[in-house]
Amino acid sequence: MPHIALDENLPGITALFAYRPETAAPLGQLAEVLLRGPSSLSVGERELIGAVVSRGNDCTFCSRSHAAVAAEALEGGMPVVEAAWKDVDGAPVSAKVRALLHVALAVRESGKSVGEDLIESARAEGATDVEIHDTVLIAAAFCMFNRYVDGLATVAIDDQDAYRETGVRLLANGYTNL
Repeated sequence: MPHIALDENLPGITALFAYRPETAAPLGQLAEVLLRGPSSLSVGERELIGAVVSRGNDCTFCSRSHAAVAAEALEGGMPVVEAAWKDVDGAPVSAKVRALLHVALAVRESGKSVGEDLIESARAEGATDVEIHDTVLIAAAFCMFNRYVDGLATVAIDDQDAYRETGVRLLANGYTNL
């Protein structure tokens, strides 16, 4: 049961965006830029970062919805996401993405957990400064989104199949028209 009066037909952040459209607009724009804007990281890779951070934060809505987008955008689909959720080092992604996922998970713990060793590992795998920057910002933003969604106890279905349609829609339409 949500902590405030939200539309019971809207899950997760969509209910919060409907509740306060004036805050939804800049948050949607932030997600759009981070996850779909110009980048040398693919949409699928950036969505995977968000899904892995959200899973680490135990945010059902965000982990499942962004997993659905990542699964639609990544070659290998949902098995890639599930592997990354289980063990970043065993995930069938590039060494660069694995290194960036380690950076993102450190951000999830604390910004100060991002040590020079993680940054050097990412650089050694070919990550650029912009990719490192964007990974840290995506991870930090998802920590905020996760706390926003769970801090107000929004509704979240714990069935990955229920999010497939959301993944297809977000991949096609983006985040500014939620």
